[in-house]
Amino acid sequence: MHIEQRKYSIEKGWETFIEGPVNIRNSCTLVLAFGSRKLLEDGRLYDDIRNSYPDADIVLASTSGEIIGTEVNDDTISLTAIAFDTSTILAKEVAIADVTDIYEAGRALGGAIPGAGLKSLFVISDGHNVNGSELVAGLNDSLPQTVVLTGGLAGDGADFKKTLVGLNGYPAEGKIVGIGFYGDKLVVSSGSMGGWDPFGPYRLITRSQDNILYELDHEPALDIYKKYLGEFADELPGAALRFPLNIRTDGDDHSLVRTILSINEEEKSLTFAGNMPEGAYAQLMKANYDRLIDGASGAARHSVKNETHTPDIAILISCVGRKLVLGHRVEEEVDAVRELYGNDTILTGFYSYGEIAPSFEFMKCELHNQTMTITTLTELNE
Repeated sequence: MHIEQRKYSIEKGWETFIEGPVNIRNSCTLVLAFGSRKLLEDGRLYDDIRNSYPDADIVLASTSGEIIGTEVNDDTISLTAIAFDTSTILAKEVAIADVTDIYEAGRALGGAIPGAGLKSLFVISDGHNVNGSELVAGLNDSLPQTVVLTGGLAGDGADFKKTLVGLNGYPAEGKIVGIGFYGDKLVVSSGSMGGWDPFGPYRLITRSQDNILYELDHEPALDIYKKYLGEFADELPGAALRFPLNIRTDGDDHSLVRTILSINEEEKSLTFAGNMPEGAYAQLMKANYDRLIDGASGAARHSVKNETHTPDIAILISCVGRKLVLGHRVEEEVDAVRELYGNDTILTGFYSYGEIAPSFEFMKCELHNQTMTITTLTELNE
């Protein structure tokens, strides 16, 4: 596997971050370009990328921050070009407008990727118009159980106005892209971990519809949420990224974290990135800086716990809420990943509106919020 990395900013234009071999511009098969929405809306930048990598599948996604090496940047494009030695890829795109619902979008995308020999499917989705839980359910139902399913939802800073995704064309709203990886010598693994502390009692979800939460313990959800936020309630909806909800079903030790995308003052409801099922229990969570950073390290450790090799590349997708909470310390979670992998692993990725990965080994893939999720790719030489 051969890799080149470049970074774009308005101030400096395109800069080479890691120089690839001489022929990589013509030999690479996959380009991942993660960048701010405003930059990706400039079609000339896509044209630049296409001219530089004429034969590659180019996947673009807007972000809430770009990761390249151990840098975390805003208002840039982080570009990673990959030339595989023996492995192959197949990339497909689904438009939400062309299907009946998000679940069917997941099924359509999974069905478009041939399952024979498929090692992994990496998915990047619109992060503003998508119920991530339904998307993942559709993908799970259309893929062989042996396939490693990972990815994330595109971001838009902390604005939540619109997100952009594209495959071999100008990125746009309402798109979902999947990259299928094939190859006998290709090893794909993943890890995902959070690091938030719960507080307050568990409350029963007594009224909800899909990803919209109306009532907790028969009381308006927004009223309860504001009561616990105290002075931070005046900063909603932005403050919601700092206080996600942990949900679990009765008698199940497994739980998921959900981030609030928007609030409705008239309905006193909360809209989340994933489903909030009636009958489940919800508990507020708050940040613990050290545990967030430990969570990033734990995700990296989990991704290689059964491997003896060093990953060629690690794609990091971390939640925008973690970035806002960590503030000037945000690069510490990327440093923690670097420390575990060492200097030979290429790091790329972005801050997202949701992360897609299995919670634990042998479990089905799920939508997560407020986690660091890592996908590693390695081509074995032997």
